[in-house]
Amino acid sequence: MNILVINCGSSSLKFQLINSESEKVLAKGICERIGIDGSLTYQAAGKEKVKTKKDMPSHTEAIQYVIEALTNPETGVIKSLKEIGAVGHRVVHGGEKFASSVVITEEVKKAVEECNDLAPLHNPANLVGINACEKLMPGTPMVAVFDTAFHQTMPEKAYMYGLPYEYYEKYKVRRYGFHGTSHSFVSKRAAELVGKPYDETKTIVCHLGNGASVCAVKNGKSIDTSMGLTPLEGLVMGTRSGDIDPAILEFIAKKENLDIDGLMNMLNKESGVQGISGLSSDFRDLTDASLAGNQRAKIALDVFSYRVAKYIGSYVAAMNGVDVIAFTAGIGENDDLVRAAVCSYLEYLGIEFDEDANNTRGQEVELSKPGSKVRVFIIPTNEELAIARETEALIK
Repeated sequence: MNILVINCGSSSLKFQLINSESEKVLAKGICERIGIDGSLTYQAAGKEKVKTKKDMPSHTEAIQYVIEALTNPETGVIKSLKEIGAVGHRVVHGGEKFASSVVITEEVKKAVEECNDLAPLHNPANLVGINACEKLMPGTPMVAVFDTAFHQTMPEKAYMYGLPYEYYEKYKVRRYGFHGTSHSFVSKRAAELVGKPYDETKTIVCHLGNGASVCAVKNGKSIDTSMGLTPLEGLVMGTRSGDIDPAILEFIAKKENLDIDGLMNMLNKESGVQGISGLSSDFRDLTDASLAGNQRAKIALDVFSYRVAKYIGSYVAAMNGVDVIAFTAGIGENDDLVRAAVCSYLEYLGIEFDEDANNTRGQEVELSKPGSKVRVFIIPTNEELAIARETEALIK
């Protein structure tokens, strides 16, 4: 079966067509600047990327162009839409309503819409993508795979905030966590690599990208994670502040004459390693600058690595031990300096770090030496494949 995986943003649409039997990507690409001036980047397996400008007033036109590219007699990989057995949609926030992936119905769409307040930039766009696919592909099964679902196994002691309980009762203010599809995929692979049953393995997954989170997976279940009600909490990230003293907001607001919108823009788009360094949110730029003697770039990298190590330490305590630590996503898979810096804090766990193995980018490899009490890996994430697997399992 061929499964089309859709990841819809407010002005973008990423897609992959995956054969569920071979798990090979037949084609992939992205529609960008939807509603502005539009472009489609398309790549069939084994062929070069092709980028073309397209008029995309809405996501419906974007998906129409994706379908045309997939079925094009010259560049396409299928003859007709009949060869697409299902569509898997990434949906960012399922609140407490969804603890697993679901086949999309009108009731499901209504429930997703009710979570819009929790993810105002993402959920409405996800729904637009779902509606556009339903319009163009009537009768094709659709599945929603939620970023938050994997973390619905967290206990109350992990997800409750120290706020008046009425805010939880009235508005569902609590920790939800994100990157759940990635944390699930990587933790399952980690258990395979150490040769232990998934439901008997303690894993800490470090999903480190421009958005970054750490997750404690105990016996196959997420018991804690660093992101919260929104993806702003937790680690210092590319442009997000992560954890801060809440009183800073009042202090800065008065000094800089900022309103709520100004504060949220600062926390989400002007902070993190970009804010500290004053240079970039791209870790490649920060590494080059740090090696060239830029002190603020070095501080930014140090702060990031230190925060990751602190979360790992707290999750070792939460699980009363750890079997395996996995690095994944753009920084986790490709930045050897960050991995080495994080692991330099973890020698107390009995980790014997292999510096030679750490000279690796984007490949699955063990970073711990034989005999290490805790094993450490790079495990490339594959959220699209995870979505395809979830989709196939639900519609078979």
